[in-house]
Order: sequence, then structure tokens, then C-alpha cells
Amino acid sequence: MGRKVHPIGYRLGIIKPWTARWYAQGQQYGEMLHEDFRIRERVMKLHANAGISHVSIERYPNQVVITLHTARPGIVIGRKGQAVKDLRVEMEQMTGKKVKVEVEEIAAPDMNAQLVAENIAGQLERRISHSRAVKRAMTQAMRQGALGVRCSVAGRLAGSEMARREVMHEGRVPLTTLRADIDYGFAEALTTYGRIGVKVWIYKGEVFAPEKSETDGVYISQ
Repeated sequence: MGRKVHPIGYRLGIIKPWTARWYAQGQQYGEMLHEDFRIRERVMKLHANAGISHVSIERYPNQVVITLHTARPGIVIGRKGQAVKDLRVEMEQMTGKKVKVEVEEIAAPDMNAQLVAENIAGQLERRISHSRAVKRAMTQAMRQGALGVRCSVAGRLAGSEMARREVMHEGRVPLTTLRADIDYGFAEALTTYGRIGVKVWIYKGEVFAPEKSETDGVYISQ
């Protein structure tokens, strides 16, 4: 029954930050949570080909800050920033608050698990062999500096009668080490034989807390 904990959720508050940063109580919490889902769903639908890894949402009393982490910022920004302006206007109409849209570029897309999973899924939809697509993605990630990569594809691979799961890995991926910086991504390939699920784990190294000085947490009177 092991290995079912989400690698990022397992490390939240330790080495991984939340993608939604706000506080609410009671009924307001549910309303804002569903609003976050609608925002992310709309952004992903508008920029399906922009290589968006994830959307961070930060809320203030009268403002919502939406940060798009993308490998292709030019597509998200648009000509003279028109695409960002249109997105901001639509988000303001949806939320009823002032919205600020920020775009952050992903420097190494081959090291981002979500983008790697979507890339593999796209190749499977184009009828490329799953083993070839996975091996190529893993090789590129290792060249970019990953210490380990693990990929899992499940479904009717190559149009087989029965669904099966194949797992390939290279290097080491310590899933239970909390200080291990592991990125996780999931995507689905819609093929003529059915859906094929793609999961990717990328190990980037260990994250250590900064060393505390002797005076940290100690109040010194003058």
C-alpha cells in the first residue's frame, strides 16, 4: 500500500511552497478554493500550447496576483502584451477584484516534471513509441543536471489488448527523503485506443535549511 503519497504534497511547508497563498474561514474558504480551480482551468485552456507548468495564486484584501510559470513567455505575453491584458480583464470579471498577472520563465523546461510529462504525452498522441519518447525525455533531463529520473506510463501501450504499466528510471529518486528536491508531473495522452497516463519524477538534489547563528531566535537587549 505504499508509494501513493504525492511527492510535492509530502514536502509542503518543508522544502516546497504552496501554489495558493491566502487565508479564509468558513464558507469563504470553499468559494475561494473553487475560484482558484476556475482560474487555473481557464488559464490552461487559453494557453494550452504555452508550456505552462503551474499557476501560483496569491490573494490580498482587494487584489489577486496570478503568476504563470511557463517555458514560452512570448506566447503568454502576446504582441505588445495584449494577451496578458486580455487575460487580466477576463480574470477581473471572473473574480470581481483587481487582478495582477505576472509571467515567470522556466529556464530549464527539460528539468520540469510537468512539462516533461506533457511532452511525453504529446509524443504518444502522435503515435511515437512510448519507450523511445520516455528514454529521450530522461536523457535530456539527465543532461540538464538531474540526479535521477523516473517515468511511468500506463494504459493500452502500443494498442495492446490489455492495459499494462511500464516504469523506467535512471539515477536515484529518493521518494521518502524529505530534504530531497523531487519534482512531480502527471499528464494524459488521448489516443485512439484510450487514455495513457504519464507520471514523471525528477530528482534535483537535496535542500538543506540555512545554518542558524548563535543569536537566531534570541532577543538581545541593548
